[in-house]
Amino acid sequence: MTNITLSIDDKVYKKMRKYSEIKWSEFVRKCVQKRVEELESIKSELYADEKLLAENWSSEEDNIAWKDL
Repeated sequence: MTNITLSIDDKVYKKMRKYSEIKWSEFVRKCVQKRVEELESIKSELYADEKLLAENWSSEEDNIAWKDL
């Protein structure tokens, strides 16, 4: 597992200390993992849309219409 360093505003850190029962590193790890999964899902959807658009625009009629441009 890789370690990263995270900067937290002093005011936020003081508030975090009030909740010592929370494992903050685990909380942040899960938040990052969830966000990465969301981004991968969005990227996958965008790729599918780009592929669909490419298929729609690659007809023979389009090639004839755009050949001189």
